[in-house]
Amino acid sequence: QVQLVESGGGLVQAGGSLRLSCAASGKIFSINTMGWYRQAPGKQRDLVADIASDGSTNYAEPVQGRFTISRDSAKKTVYLQMNSLNPEDTAVYYCNLDHKNDYGRSFRDWGQGTQVTVSS
Repeated sequence: QVQLVESGGGLVQAGGSLRLSCAASGKIFSINTMGWYRQAPGKQRDLVADIASDGSTNYAEPVQGRFTISRDSAKKTVYLQMNSLNPEDTAVYYCNLDHKNDYGRSFRDWGQGTQVTVSS
């Protein structure tokens, strides 16, 4: 069983910054990617950014240049530094872990979500 514990959400004014963290624990043999998704009310859950085991990153167009994803592989933790936030960034942010067990079977796990609210 895998647990993902997120932290760092909250309320911030437009133009401000927040840093999200997600720590993974449990039966994780190897990690493919760690990432962040977000879901605003009435909308689908969309990728924000992810980072692969080789350190390569992928960002959604709306956050490019403002958000930075990073990871600490030893701690199985992924971070999302969010700068120049605007009200359109308001959503529940979910941590995602794409990993394999020791038999090579792939799994995808989600955190419980953390609310980010940006006021204008």
